[in-house]
Amino acid sequence: MNARPIQEWRQGEYLISTEKSRLDLDVIHRFLSQSYWAQGIPREVVEQSLEQSLPFGIYKDEQQIGFARVITDYATFAYIGDVFVLEDYRGLGLST
Repeated sequence: MNARPIQEWRQGEYLISTEKSRLDLDVIHRFLSQSYWAQGIPREVVEQSLEQSLPFGIYKDEQQIGFARVITDYATFAYIGDVFVLEDYRGLGLST
């Protein structure tokens, strides 16, 4: 399968990117492992889920502040999951 092109969007001081190398696994794992839907999830499972999906990171000044991932066949099906914005950045319209 061909690698998908990296997509990036800017809104003011915020960046949304699908570039996997930008993702901060520590931030993602910490949030998910404390969430009600993935409480206690092992880091290795989070890492594998990122490899098998289309991730979107939200960044401010190169620091990851939000995340979502799309599970898709790239043809007819897509499911969005593991969506979060860190508490300090909620209410700013970043996930709408």
